[in-house]
Amino acid sequence: MSTGVHTLFEVSDEIATLTLNRPEAKNALSNEMREEMQAAFDECAARAGDDIKALIITGAGGAFCAGGDVKGMGERSKDPIANRSRMRGSHDTMYQLTHLELPVISLVDGPAAGAGANIALSADFVLATPRAFFMQAFGRIGLVPDWGGFYVLPRMVGLQKAKELVFTARRVYAEEAKQLGMVYDIVGQETAMAEARAFASRFRNAPTHAIGIAKNILNQAHNQDHRTLIELEASGQSIARMSEFHKEAVRRFRDKEPSLFDWEAMDRAQAVKKAAE
Repeated sequence: MSTGVHTLFEVSDEIATLTLNRPEAKNALSNEMREEMQAAFDECAARAGDDIKALIITGAGGAFCAGGDVKGMGERSKDPIANRSRMRGSHDTMYQLTHLELPVISLVDGPAAGAGANIALSADFVLATPRAFFMQAFGRIGLVPDWGGFYVLPRMVGLQKAKELVFTARRVYAEEAKQLGMVYDIVGQETAMAEARAFASRFRNAPTHAIGIAKNILNQAHNQDHRTLIELEASGQSIARMSEFHKEAVRRFRDKEPSLFDWEAMDRAQAVKKAAE
């Protein structure tokens, strides 16, 4: 485990876990946290498909992340150029998170507000406990969404609903968030991390590099025209066809052996395990 000033990072059984660890401030973002998040994403990118097959992001102490440190905002530079430069650094971190070429799961317990909400929503899969809530809190302090909110929120809930959530700055609790498509699943309060790890572990036998290529292209699906997307598809497929995973999967198919990666088989195995318990 790597212990930073305001984060914890560990890799166990090919699953990386980044914990935002500033519970006394509901894991509000600090400069140290920003730097440590960037370092964690760099490490995940370097090790993706080797000994890291998925990443879980969560928060300590009953909160995911309260967003920016409002108490310290009045002390920052009044120079708009300096503020813009600082924000761009945060956007570089968020861009890397959004396009990290492996499955990313956010586990939200308690508040995910402001920038914290947008960090959570930038994951591929959002898991939430019953007491989790999401909040585009910026309007309460006279700001506009940041940390990728303008990118991720409209794509997730649609333009009209995104406007409502931004304009009202209201809380969206787990059940509503799931109905809106912000949350993939609601997990048990006491079993949240175990369920998140079980879900992430399903990707241990997955074709990480193929998933990474697909994720990269899917993230561009709303921005590119048809011709560009099918060109990206052709390039991605050419690379994937040369992978050892693909070659072994084809051999297993021909020899009628079990698939390397079978989501439905994992569903059945989990159902049998639950029935036995």
